[in-house]
Amino acid sequence: MAELSYEQARAELASVVERLEAGGCTLEEALALWERGEALAAICQRRLDGARARLDAAHPAPPG
Repeated sequence: MAELSYEQARAELASVVERLEAGGCTLEEALALWERGEALAAICQRRLDGARARLDAAHPAPPG
């Protein structure tokens, strides 16, 4: 399965956070949600890092 886009991962992460904040989960459910949230946050960070690298490559800093 292909990795989620930044927007998809961010939206799912927001949903995970809402569910955790709402409470009412068992400990096992909360742990599973937390782990999914960590994975989604990592996807978002990779996407942001990739975007930053592309921007840096397109607009290199002037020597100085």
